[in-house]
Amino acid sequence: MIIDKLYKAVEEKGHVCLGLDTDISYIPEGFLKSFESIEEAVFNFNKEIIDETFDHVACYKPQIAYYEALGIEGLKAYSRTLKYIKEKGGISIGDIKRGDIAKTAEMYAKAHFQGEFEADFITLSPYMGMDTIEPFLDYIKNHEKGVFVLVRTSNKGAEDIQYIESKGSRRIYNIVGEKIKSLGEEVKGNCGYSSIGAVVGCTHVDEGKELRQSLDSTFFLIPGYGAQGGKAEDVALYLNQGNGGIVNSSRGILLAYKNKEQGEKYFAKYAKEETIRMKEEIAEAISKLS
Repeated sequence: MIIDKLYKAVEEKGHVCLGLDTDISYIPEGFLKSFESIEEAVFNFNKEIIDETFDHVACYKPQIAYYEALGIEGLKAYSRTLKYIKEKGGISIGDIKRGDIAKTAEMYAKAHFQGEFEADFITLSPYMGMDTIEPFLDYIKNHEKGVFVLVRTSNKGAEDIQYIESKGSRRIYNIVGEKIKSLGEEVKGNCGYSSIGAVVGCTHVDEGKELRQSLDSTFFLIPGYGAQGGKAEDVALYLNQGNGGIVNSSRGILLAYKNKEQGEKYFAKYAKEETIRMKEEIAEAISKLS
């Protein structure tokens, strides 16, 4: 199961999931101008970041919207980035947040689990119903793929729907989480976690312990650290004995070079330094819980 590979990566490299949300404005001007096309500039920026951080990152998560916004050249850079991560033996999460049904979902599965946009994991939205996930199950069971399903997200608007209470004062996100856990029982790895994971933001710490306890076999993709206000001590609540989750950071790492001496020239070096700082901060927070 692909989840075993991710679990092992966390053991060996730490909890950082580096979000490659590569806005063109994030690329240092001199570096950008040294390439003849947007495709080359974006891909090579990503490549520099990947090469510098590889030993300290559990996985990489390109967010497809940043590449779609750049048109065909952006999507070529997205494809090349995923292929490069695979060539290096890394783990990729295609952050696509699809959530459709039937044949349309089948086509999304085909598009992002094979071919030019192939990733190890992808993100999905279940809020049209659990049948949005069914077309992806064959890839998960038989082709070493995995998904992270939105359960309780880190944005303020999560309260609009995910926090609605049903019978017994159970919130929508609790019900969705239970369904995800149940669906994942048949695709558990040797590590005890399922290849059907959950996106659970760390910006609502009061529910962290409860979610970790109730979704004990569900691996978490944890956004909200850094720019969205989540702290290492918050993140630690969503982990289980030092594993069971990865913590996403995008801007905090990609833009770590800002206001640094010769920052634009050494942008990848500063990305590595921030990755190590984040990794060590989370490890320290975990040690204080034990």
